Amino acid sequence: MRVAILAGGMGTRLAEETEIRPKPMVEVGGKPILWHIMRHYEFYGFNEFVVALGYKGDQIRRFFADFHTNSSNLRVDLARGLAEAHGSGPKERWLVELIETGVHTNTGGRIKRLAPYLDNETFMLTWGDGVSDVNLDKLLDFHRSHGRLATVTAVHPPARFGQVEIDGEKAIDFSERPLQHGWINGAFFVLEPGIFDYIDDDNTQWEKDPLERLVKDRQLMAYRHEGFWQCMDTMRDKTLLENLWQTGRAQWRIWD
Repeated sequence: MRVAILAGGMGTRLAEETEIRPKPMVEVGGKPILWHIMRHYEFYGFNEFVVALGYKGDQIRRFFADFHTNSSNLRVDLARGLAEAHGSGPKERWLVELIETGVHTNTGGRIKRLAPYLDNETFMLTWGDGVSDVNLDKLLDFHRSHGRLATVTAVHPPARFGQVEIDGEKAIDFSERPLQHGWINGAFFVLEPGIFDYIDDDNTQWEKDPLERLVKDRQLMAYRHEGFWQCMDTMRDKTLLENLWQTGRAQWRIWD
């Protein structure tokens, strides 16, 4: 089963970083967040990826083109102008299709442009800017159990501010990033090829008309994930993820 990842948006709310790189290439723990997402999928046995490129897509192409060389020992023969990677090489065993989907194409349009590379089969889909510890085996089992076209992973959004529990005037508990009680779209979709019929063209936003029509047709189900989930929309989010990684509290790091 292939995994589609949308990695073409401009990431304007993270302009401090995205002026010079696409958001999926913004690093956490010295690795692009895209790498973290792919390691998560690989842990569950999904190692074939179709990545939708757009804004500064050349940097993502270069990252994968140089991946083996940058993960291996390198022998350089300056006299003959040859470079040869040797040693064990990278641990990742990924097959990656990098597909240009246009700088200004909307999310639905990007998904539809990936259709020829998804073999007309069930596929997974997520965004290139969010990490989670969602159990992908259980997610897939849930999707197969209901027989609808689409499954979205529903998550509790982290609150923006810390939460203090007070007894009288005494603070008895403090949560730095408490979860809100509602549910939001956390991506990590499982989809059937029939969803492409719900996408009109490049201007279609996946989160609007297609999902609304899938709901109306009773073709969208929600898998409730109570565990860790965090997107990287702002510098505040990036700083949080970096801190979790550096302090050994990165709950999405399930592959170790």
